[in-house]
Amino acid sequence: MPNMTKESIKSVEAADKIIGYHLYAAMGVALIPVPLVDFAALTCIQINMLRKIAQLYKVPFSKATGKNILLSLFGGIFPAAHARPFAHSIAKFIPGAGHVLGVAAMPILAGSTTYAIGKLVSHHCAWGGSLDNFDPEKAKDDYKKMVEQGKKAAADRNKKI
Repeated sequence: MPNMTKESIKSVEAADKIIGYHLYAAMGVALIPVPLVDFAALTCIQINMLRKIAQLYKVPFSKATGKNILLSLFGGIFPAAHARPFAHSIAKFIPGAGHVLGVAAMPILAGSTTYAIGKLVSHHCAWGGSLDNFDPEKAKDDYKKMVEQGKKAAADRNKKI
């Protein structure tokens, strides 16, 4: 990363560890068999990840700002990238095959979105930004790309389990 200090590079590496931990946690809560409870738990994990990244970079954090970032990223591309995870959560309502589909697909999708959010916010903060000036509108294209990278990261971690 050009023009980054050694301290910033170390912070990015530390943030990657935070993101990896929360990616695992996201994949775990995705296995919750109760529809929509998995989504609520995922949101809590992602808020906690944002809080820890903010602490790492010594930038202010508020739960409201974290929720706004999540809602903006999800809401802006929900039809394209998040319809499937939401549908998989809802599928858990259907006994038998619906539940199996929901439980099978959710971990990778939950992990990939957690990865994407963490990476975007970490890089933003590493370059001197804060949660208060993070612009989800500007990040939406990068978010889509990071979700794809996150799918690979989640799948790789899933193989290790």
